[in-house]
Amino acid sequence: MAPSGLLVTGASFAAFRGMHWGLQLLPAPGSAAPDRWKWRNICVSLVHSLLTGSGALLGLLLYPQMAADPIHGHPPWALVLVAVSVGYFLADGVDMLQNQTLGQAWELLCHHLVVVSCLGTAILSGHYVGFSVVSLLLELNSVCLHLRKLLLLSHQAPSVAFSVASWATLATLVLFRLAPLGWMSLWLIQHHHQVPPALVVLGGTGLATVGALSISQGVRILISDVLRSRPHSSNLGRREARVTRTCDGEPATKDDSPLGLKD
Repeated sequence: MAPSGLLVTGASFAAFRGMHWGLQLLPAPGSAAPDRWKWRNICVSLVHSLLTGSGALLGLLLYPQMAADPIHGHPPWALVLVAVSVGYFLADGVDMLQNQTLGQAWELLCHHLVVVSCLGTAILSGHYVGFSVVSLLLELNSVCLHLRKLLLLSHQAPSVAFSVASWATLATLVLFRLAPLGWMSLWLIQHHHQVPPALVVLGGTGLATVGALSISQGVRILISDVLRSRPHSSNLGRREARVTRTCDGEPATKDDSPLGLKD
């Protein structure tokens, strides 16, 4: 499966780089003009999340064998979905290197390296594709995260749309991020004897890191969007709009230094 998987990865890389380039020709909304690159980059990330997240959910509904046997049980198109995601992460890494300093982008680049290593194992070996597809369910939460950030960049906080995006982000974080991460962690613990030790370490480290960051991100959004008194909500919106994207797609302020999430 490696040649076809690598071919799809290359095509995906070219397609997402084409999106990055094409969006440079389109104007960003006036309120997002100071962060034009960020707006463009998040729009491309939104396309990836919509494509792979919905594809993973539909695929698991139509082919539940991928969850029953995440090592060997998968249809050929599932490998294509994983390869598309790898191509995106490679393209996103190149885009960040071209538009940010290494100091600004190193957290995301480290995340992308881990993700590409894990998903790339499935492409090169033809195994663990089902496990990889389950991990792509996290992109459904990333859809809401990206929409929330686009609203922040557009200074649409507070608004009804931003409130809906915030609640949807929290709901999908539990349903499509924490729940799949918990399932994958439990599966890896129960079936560690079927997985090479190096992959157990790689997978376990990635799951623990993303899980901790997901909980941290959820708490930050819950506090900033829901629990905090908001007499100065418009100032909060402008402040949160000045974010840097961090690992699976969640925001972290430039003054902070957390490893965020990027799916």
